[in-house]
Amino acid sequence: MKAITLLGSTGSIGTQTLDIVAQYPDQFRLVGMAAGRNIELLAQQIRQFRPEIVAIADPNQLPDLKAAIADLDPQPQLLAGEAGVVEVAAYGDAESVVTGIVGCAGLLPTIAAIKAGKDIALANKETLIAGGPVVLPLVEKHGVKLLPADSEHSAIFQCLQGVPEGGLRRIILTASGGAFRDWPVEKLPEVTVADALKHPNWSMGRKITVDSATLMNKGLEVIEAHYLFGMDYDHIDIVIHPQSIIHSLIEVQDTSVLAQLGWPDMRLPLLYALSWPERVATNWEPLDLVKSGDLTFREPNHQKYPCMQLAYDVGRMGGAMPAVMNAANEQAVALFLEEKISFLDIPRVIETACDRYKSHNTLQPSLDDILAADQWARQEILMISQSPAPVVTASPQLSAI
Repeated sequence: MKAITLLGSTGSIGTQTLDIVAQYPDQFRLVGMAAGRNIELLAQQIRQFRPEIVAIADPNQLPDLKAAIADLDPQPQLLAGEAGVVEVAAYGDAESVVTGIVGCAGLLPTIAAIKAGKDIALANKETLIAGGPVVLPLVEKHGVKLLPADSEHSAIFQCLQGVPEGGLRRIILTASGGAFRDWPVEKLPEVTVADALKHPNWSMGRKITVDSATLMNKGLEVIEAHYLFGMDYDHIDIVIHPQSIIHSLIEVQDTSVLAQLGWPDMRLPLLYALSWPERVATNWEPLDLVKSGDLTFREPNHQKYPCMQLAYDVGRMGGAMPAVMNAANEQAVALFLEEKISFLDIPRVIETACDRYKSHNTLQPSLDDILAADQWARQEILMISQSPAPVVTASPQLSAI
């Protein structure tokens, strides 16, 4: 039985991870969990899974959480705030930590788990995008495994099993195309928040659903793939695959292309990250190729998805620039969800922030450099969003590229 800790228990990744723990109680045991602000759901999870330690992000909600589980015996250790989440990540005998916290908030807890010698089931892409220059040396130093738990990178990881060193030629990330894959570019100025949250294939949180609509999620995955698999940016491609049956592909040196297929179900990559190198038998619906129908592919429209090219440009710059872009995106998406900026303002304000930072970029950043860049970008986005500027409709290009 593998002991695990779950960060982000009330989010989409967290609830699906707990589905796996509940379905396979002989395989997995929950040691600790951390959550955001959903007290009611967190209390239910504590009652069902009986973790030893729990943290909630907002210290002001700690009394409410204590009251919600006051009758439990024994009581878990309850913590709050960023320090509490970090303590949970490093706690006890957990062998693996699932990092389901959205955004750069997952970076410090992940680092704490690595330093505590725990394997990482990585569902938080920002950990590598913002912190790759710091995280990867720590992974090597502490001898832990960093296993992808999102669908695309899990697909690549699965396809690489058995491929000899040096055998990988190209990575092909598949993208659903998000809410606007069938919209004409001319209609994008009319986009509402409700429109952006209508993902055609996946059920995800609000932030990642907007990232899918801008295709920033795929740009971020390009940077993550660079760090995870050591592939240069010229050999990481994106293709629109509306059906989301093929979750990503690799091309090996002899031009063979290997793909991982499955229904759109995040439990599959999560289970593989937790059970690797084993394969756990499930009773989930198997893929029926006839039922799945035609599988189609098309090139992304760069005019519709300017964030994609911006991510490639920033990834090639390296250093702290990806941390800046990631934080700028988080802040811009938050402003869009609050209806303070338009959908097409998202790439504009991100590009502006990146352009302003590039002369200050640190190529070998420390953790403090990355955290400072993150905070700078968030403040810069707030300033930029309040100043009038034309909306971009074409692929943004940083002038340094």
